[in-house]
Amino acid sequence: MKIEPRLYVGINYTLTLDDGEVADSTDGQPPLGFIQGTGQVIEGLDTAILGKSLGEKFSVTIAPEEAYGPLVEDMQREIPRENFPEELKLEAGMSFTANGPHGPVNFRVIEEKGDVVIADFNHVLAGRTLTFDVEVAEVREPTTEELAAITGAEMDGCAPSDCGPCGGGCDC
Repeated sequence: MKIEPRLYVGINYTLTLDDGEVADSTDGQPPLGFIQGTGQVIEGLDTAILGKSLGEKFSVTIAPEEAYGPLVEDMQREIPRENFPEELKLEAGMSFTANGPHGPVNFRVIEEKGDVVIADFNHVLAGRTLTFDVEVAEVREPTTEELAAITGAEMDGCAPSDCGPCGGGCDC
């Protein structure tokens, strides 16, 4: 079975950055599972996997524009030092999660300057070229539950092939 849009895909992978550093891997873990074409993985990987088959191995290098985007200077902000615990020794590279108006927001400390902390709200991999070494571990029709998870709705017993996200008629 070849990978097509809306099929469930499981992959084993190693992610290497442009400087050769291994940033992530499924080594010793279950495969990463997602439904192709639904935005659950970065665009470049989602596109590269189309047409591949179970057991197939491949490598793909993905530019920032099809990964986590370019590094945006405007994503750096000053945060009052008083917003952090007084006893906390802040260091460049430390990561935090804050509650923003639309939910959790991740940022990294760039530096502490007196009474402000310079923070970077770019994704940690923004601006980086990524290389994935991939092995396709699973290809199949998604379950009703897997489809419900991406639509955020209950499927009321619809068959996956009937679901709205797949082009069918369920009201999900």
